[in-house]
Amino acid sequence: MLTASARLLSLLSLLQSRPHWGGGMLAERMGIHPRTLRRDIDRLRQLGYPIHASTGVAGGYAFRPGRALPPLLLDDDEALAAAIALRTAVTGTISGIEQTAITALVKIEQAMPPRLRPRLEALRSAILPTDQIGPLVDAGRLTALAAACRDQLQLAFEYIDRTGQPSSRQVEPQGVVHTDRRWYLVAWDPARDDWRTFRIDRITSTPVVGAHFAPRAGPGDGDLRQWVARSLSLGQYPDEARIILHAPLATLRQRIPASAGVLEGVDDQRCLLRCGANPMGSVIYWLLAMDLEFEVLGPPALIDRLRAAGERVARSLTPGVADAVPTPADV
Repeated sequence: MLTASARLLSLLSLLQSRPHWGGGMLAERMGIHPRTLRRDIDRLRQLGYPIHASTGVAGGYAFRPGRALPPLLLDDDEALAAAIALRTAVTGTISGIEQTAITALVKIEQAMPPRLRPRLEALRSAILPTDQIGPLVDAGRLTALAAACRDQLQLAFEYIDRTGQPSSRQVEPQGVVHTDRRWYLVAWDPARDDWRTFRIDRITSTPVVGAHFAPRAGPGDGDLRQWVARSLSLGQYPDEARIILHAPLATLRQRIPASAGVLEGVDDQRCLLRCGANPMGSVIYWLLAMDLEFEVLGPPALIDRLRAAGERVARSLTPGVADAVPTPADV
């Protein structure tokens, strides 16, 4: 039979594992009488844990947010995941949280039982850090934007687009997305009557929170990360490349990220790739690097560039032909 202290810890772990527990179900799970359960709940409340009780047919107990963060119980896998996540955060894409992440990591590792330390060391040695790629985003700004999305509050800020053009924006924020090594804010722009994507590192002023706005359905099918990826692949360039790739859709979705282009099935063995056609040299490089049969449907400029590249490759494989072709300086 569990001691009182062990029973409290077990009860606390169960309360944190799900939003609501029926009183009878929780007592049965703990193997104790309902009166003992009520006394244990009162003891946890005295220790500062915000546990809400409800009565009636659907009555029971729920762990609610409180004024202060009480101690949390983590199982082995959760503790390992938290330690690795904090170690990654120290060198991640969010600035301003490095020291906080280090102090939190120290607390977790000091409290970690000896049986977990070999597993943590194995994970450390297997997971190698990569060089920082992409702009850093201030943690405070990221938190403020996420809070405005959650509370449905308008935001006003100064912004510089990819061409360097500044503008003042007042938007209704929907969500914050991390993709393609950058952070983005997805928001409804009333002035343009459309959804817009803003790179957070290009917001040049402190966002000012405004009034509440009425919620609206998000863009696309509600998957903001997928929608941002599609916007990045198609919305940045005036021309759209359309290419038939001779490989199954499921196979190419594992090789081509959503930010690179939109894939659509043609039949069991082919699919259509739609992507931005500029810079065209980059599209040609990836087409050749994928080592697949393909058909370029457009635009005409991409077909011409690819034909010229093919002729240049053919000349390079024929000794003496490349030297006989006049250079622009000779013409």
